[in-house]
Amino acid sequence: MTIFLILAPYGAYAMLMLVTSATTSLFAAAAICLAVIAFDIVRGRSIKILGAGSVIVFTAVGGYLALVDPAFSNSAIKFAVDVGIFLVSLGSIVMRAPFTLQYAREVVDAETAKLPGFLRANYVITWAWTGAALLMMVGNIALIYVPGLPLWSSLLVAFAARNSAVYFTRWYPEYRRVKYGTPPANALPGTN
Repeated sequence: MTIFLILAPYGAYAMLMLVTSATTSLFAAAAICLAVIAFDIVRGRSIKILGAGSVIVFTAVGGYLALVDPAFSNSAIKFAVDVGIFLVSLGSIVMRAPFTLQYAREVVDAETAKLPGFLRANYVITWAWTGAALLMMVGNIALIYVPGLPLWSSLLVAFAARNSAVYFTRWYPEYRRVKYGTPPANALPGTN
């Protein structure tokens, strides 16, 4: 359920980009991010770095389109969003608070959260998500600079990168448990 809530704004944004204006898509995605944040608050959970960062990214790019350059190409818009998410993810690592750590701490017991491998696992998983964002940026750059490249190629890169990160998020904690014999340090709830 949590992975669905985390990815819902991005899925809605991608789907809406196909049927409505980019500005509408971006502001709808920001609204969904705010709804997910509100849902977390109601459940007594913390405001997540990724959720708050995503609101800022979607709102900033949407505001740029609405107020500065409404003729921005769809590929450039997707690239701007991917850069923003990349910076949020990388920024969480630089700040020594990998964004996956907030999700993980909410689903494991206190003893597991204190294990040295728990923090390391969250850094590794956050790096995987940062790499996925980088691959999506590359896919969108290719669309901008390689004329005639079909739109589906960028979508394929984004789909493969995102799904690989989801799979890795589910796989890596179990791998660590088997390798090191410690309880799984789930990166995200609902990934067992």
